[in-house]
Amino acid sequence: MQLIVHGGAGETPDEPDRRQAVLDDAVAVGAEEASPVQAVVAAVGVLESSPRFNAGVGGAVQSDGMVRTDAGLMTHDRRVGAVCSMPGVEHAARVARVVMDETPHVFVSGKHAVALAEEFGVGIDVDLTTDRTRERWVDADPPADPRDHLDWVREQYGGSDTVGAVAVDDEGRVAAATSTGGRWAALAGRVGDVPQVGSGFFATPAGGASATGAGEDIVRVTLTREAVRQLESGVSPQTAADRALAEFDEVTGSTAGLIVLDSEGRAGSAYNSAAMQTSSTES
Repeated sequence: MQLIVHGGAGETPDEPDRRQAVLDDAVAVGAEEASPVQAVVAAVGVLESSPRFNAGVGGAVQSDGMVRTDAGLMTHDRRVGAVCSMPGVEHAARVARVVMDETPHVFVSGKHAVALAEEFGVGIDVDLTTDRTRERWVDADPPADPRDHLDWVREQYGGSDTVGAVAVDDEGRVAAATSTGGRWAALAGRVGDVPQVGSGFFATPAGGASATGAGEDIVRVTLTREAVRQLESGVSPQTAADRALAEFDEVTGSTAGLIVLDSEGRAGSAYNSAAMQTSSTES
């Protein structure tokens, strides 16, 4: 199994060596799985359980003081599962897989996604806050008036970390997954790029990609779809990542990053933020 993971594009992280160790562990766990889908869900699960990343435990707090998780999953044969706005769900990527495998749909949201998680044995009612996020929220003090609240969101909204993985097996089967806690102080219920097909994640027989960064802008250019389109044109994964990010930068001027893996197991990555840590079986 060939696998690459990322821990989000954003500011230079605290304790990068410890974060890197978690990313390396995620690759080791995922690489032992029997299929690309199992590999990306397992690898992302390691990152969702680590408070060092903005996914699952340690996710960003929205403007009502609640952490809500989103995730998306896609395979080379266009099977898709996505979920969003799930309070108390640590392993969002597992729920995305439930949507893909167990329902006729591609996207389920909110309390209904939480109910689906519970039905299929994915833990719910998990406290996703950490000492770090609780301390930060204490100082937030969002106003109650709706218009003042929106002004406060505009001022406070930020952060862009997300986690993701792409895997391919010896038969060329591909899976890509991305998971997030969103962006800090986003309006309650906000949904960004992560669970949207072609934005936060995408896969075809040519390969797959997972993105991270300024979610609204990633959606505007469908960043992962563009990266995989580049793969389909015959370029290397590194060239595909570079070209897709260059177009993103030209159109939006925002920050983002992405990982790309082709059907031959070759990996590439690119980012224009201060940092984006990755790990792969090629490392």
